[in-house]
Amino acid sequence: HPLLLARELGTLDLLSGGRLVVQPTVSWSRDEYDALGVPFGQRGTILDEQLAILRLAWGPGPISFEGEFFSFHDISIEPRAFHADGPRLWFGGQKLHGALLRRLVAHGHGWHPLGAPTEGDILALTDAMAAAGRDASELEWIGGTRAVFPDDHSCADLGQAMAAIPGQLEAGFTTFGLKPSQYIDDAAEMESFCADVIRRADAMAT
Repeated sequence: HPLLLARELGTLDLLSGGRLVVQPTVSWSRDEYDALGVPFGQRGTILDEQLAILRLAWGPGPISFEGEFFSFHDISIEPRAFHADGPRLWFGGQKLHGALLRRLVAHGHGWHPLGAPTEGDILALTDAMAAAGRDASELEWIGGTRAVFPDDHSCADLGQAMAAIPGQLEAGFTTFGLKPSQYIDDAAEMESFCADVIRRADAMAT
């Protein structure tokens, strides 16, 4: 339930000193929705209501909401999140489709596309933000990297994945994420992996 989620996420945001990042998504697995008895075809509408409730819950209370899936009246949520408007919300996916763009403009603190975004994506986001009275520079732009596996038994090549970063830096992206398990298969390699990432990132900055 979004009210319980709002309290849990708000508490984590408070305990972390505002470092919590949440990336809401409709997901893609019909099996998961079927197992939970949630209508797969209505997942977008459900998420929209959840986002509206989260925004209310992280603001001043008491709050009320009347929707298709969730309804409540005169509810207050404690403890308060570290940020006045709640944890940072990132939105992203394979494509910057209409629903994703709408949610990003309405609720987003960050844009996290999967893979390298196109010039059209960047233009669409900039225009939509401007139409809503926001500037695209308000968002944290999280660049996309994609691991490419040569076969079913090998790790992906780090250099190949990070090769997409310089172009995204030029486009305005400032934050990048890598999943270590895609590039190493032994936890003992983590320290050297991190050192390699830093070395490559420093080389890009010079």
